[in-house]
Amino acid sequence: MNDINSFLSRLNSTINFSTILPEIILIVGLITIVITDLVNKGKNAIFLYKIFLVSTLVSMGILFYQLISVIAFEDLYTNNIFNNLFRFFILICSFISVLLSVDYVLCSKISLAEFPLFKISAGLGGMILSCATDLITIYVSLEFLALSSCFLSGYTKRDIRSNEASMKFLLMSGASSSSLLYGFSLLYGFSDGQVQLDNIIDKILFSQYLPTICISAAFILAGTAFKLSLFPFHQWTPDVYEGSPTPVVAFFSVTSKVAALSLFTRLFRLIFPYLSNEWHIVVELLAISSMILGNLIAVTQRSFKRMLAYSSISQIGYVMIGILAADLENGYASMLTYTFIYIFMNLGTFARITLFSLRTGTDNIRDYAGLYMKDPVLTFSLVLCLLSLGGIPPLSGFFGKLYLFWHGWKAGLYISVTVALVTSVISIYYYLKIIKLMLTKTTNPVDTLKTYEKQKSLVSSVISTKLKSSVEMAMILCALASTLSGLFMDPIIKITRNTFF
Repeated sequence: MNDINSFLSRLNSTINFSTILPEIILIVGLITIVITDLVNKGKNAIFLYKIFLVSTLVSMGILFYQLISVIAFEDLYTNNIFNNLFRFFILICSFISVLLSVDYVLCSKISLAEFPLFKISAGLGGMILSCATDLITIYVSLEFLALSSCFLSGYTKRDIRSNEASMKFLLMSGASSSSLLYGFSLLYGFSDGQVQLDNIIDKILFSQYLPTICISAAFILAGTAFKLSLFPFHQWTPDVYEGSPTPVVAFFSVTSKVAALSLFTRLFRLIFPYLSNEWHIVVELLAISSMILGNLIAVTQRSFKRMLAYSSISQIGYVMIGILAADLENGYASMLTYTFIYIFMNLGTFARITLFSLRTGTDNIRDYAGLYMKDPVLTFSLVLCLLSLGGIPPLSGFFGKLYLFWHGWKAGLYISVTVALVTSVISIYYYLKIIKLMLTKTTNPVDTLKTYEKQKSLVSSVISTKLKSSVEMAMILCALASTLSGLFMDPIIKITRNTFF
């Protein structure tokens, strides 16, 4: 009995349940969804989405309170800011992406019940990955996120493109996980069987095992670069983006990148500090290549989702500048700030694509011609998000890029920042090309307008019988955030400063 009590006391002192309370709430929400679906036998599936939204909002509220507490007692809990910010970002991604998916799943007439389950599972994997401190937890949570995302990409199982996207995602994810696991195994062996990140750095003899440690760093870099879609590990991204359901693409286009950013930063800053010059050079080359390749190929795309896939490859190249430019004064403030803004810009754009594809059944860029005549509100909100992605002032994307590039320049990353500025101009070109197309009259505007309005009323009738359109709610939320968050840069930067671990 005494042994049990001593074990429980040690467990209580080791695990701070208030820290993992957001994850516990999501797990409770997942169990509630499963039980409710079994009891109702698939009926009233909209209620399952409400359970997901409520549990996500409660988790966000708790994490926000923890962030405020960390800022209030900065001397005691500074190390928690980095993890909590990434966990908060993932909850934002999950909440908005579910708002996008409800109408899509209703109109596609596919199963509703399993969709929030996979979303919660992927969100949980990403949140645990963002704060994991040992190799086993990192690998398990990474696979949890990857497999859930794979199931979501093939959710429309009667669609051949969705099946193909799911298979490609599974194969590429397996290859990246194998590379990452091999790098971890080398660290485990040469650190005398340590799995905790802090213990690994203390046990490894860099002077004795330097060549093997460099090999481990190379395999870990390759594995995380797959998740981040950095060149040349980006091959899966365009095909998976094009074939997967649009709300699913919106989800893992931000969630997987946010979680992978957290993983990459902690692994290389904690385990490989003595190789900082070497991996900085390699990552800078990958970032420059991603910015150039992503923007140049995006110009030639005809599919909106493929265009955004290559755009996301270039965007992650911009974000890597913030990781390379981290300093003692600002920490990862520029990287975290731009990531926060990018979440709303990207999800906002996908919200418009989701709504447009529901009404037209296509994601071809040329079909957006004359959209202002059919739906001025949709056109105006899409214009705002595209301009913000391009970094046009006074939208928030401009302030995020300005802050990111300025710190990169101060850190001496002159080549990377110059390439980022030039490629940002290229990105403005293909964003403005789409905007020009939407503001151009079609050849038969009357017939096109009638067809679009007929499809719009049909979709609205399907949605109104179940739920008020949640896609429009997500559109408004993302449009406001991607437009107005630039006005609140100072408090955002204040929160993201000094985020070391």
